Amino acid sequence: MVETSKKPEDSQKSLADANRERGTISSHGTSKGQAGYVDPDDHGVNVDFLGRRGDSLSVSPGKEGFGDITIGAAWDTRTVMDPSFFGRMFHRKKEVAIDLDLGCLYELQDGHRGAVQAFGTQMGSYNEMPFISLSGDEREGKKEGDDEALHVNGLQWPKIKRLLIYVYIYKGALDWAAVKPQIQVRVPGQNPMVVTIGSHHKNLGICAIAGLDNVRNGIKLTNHTEYFPGHAEMDRAFGFGLEWDNGTKASMTPDGQPAPAGQPPQ
Repeated sequence: MVETSKKPEDSQKSLADANRERGTISSHGTSKGQAGYVDPDDHGVNVDFLGRRGDSLSVSPGKEGFGDITIGAAWDTRTVMDPSFFGRMFHRKKEVAIDLDLGCLYELQDGHRGAVQAFGTQMGSYNEMPFISLSGDEREGKKEGDDEALHVNGLQWPKIKRLLIYVYIYKGALDWAAVKPQIQVRVPGQNPMVVTIGSHHKNLGICAIAGLDNVRNGIKLTNHTEYFPGHAEMDRAFGFGLEWDNGTKASMTPDGQPAPAGQPPQ
């Protein structure tokens, strides 16, 4: 269950199919989090906010390119009334853990495509393809700093074509208004860029929050805020053309053949 990888000559049909599907179903066009949350109403911080779907910002590389690009996720815990006898008597509330996971779909300039996410233990690689790695799964969103983070090797950014950043509720009620996730993109020498979801949905378990596109080796960050029932539907909407099985992907070599067990694609 490592990242699916296909080169252009092996995947033109799947990409074409994915893009056709996207044309029919895709319409592209806040609270105090437990860790790493930045309040959009706090005007005393030097942060650029993208709070509405379609908002975008661009960042140009320095002479030596980008350094370590950190994409952090933070979210709230959910509180409900304590249903116990004393809880009802004293109107006590308790926290309900919601396991929210961070992930990304990627496409490299040479046509390799895949995903980095905790589910399926697809943690990526920082110094080797795809030049993206995922920190450990924090589970409950209570630790200091980012709840979870993707690290992108900025020195290798010219080799990356695009990223789609998403979060999905692995465990807990499908109530995005309760968890209020936000994505923080931090590039050395730049103000942090914070993407907050512009709408909420209760019945779909995955949200494509943001896209990072390579534009002349710079970064264009866009707020997507689009919900899907699963990874496969999100993939088709954004035209990545991967093969999915219950939220994980079968390991594929560049020629489209299954890789031996435990062997990453070359």
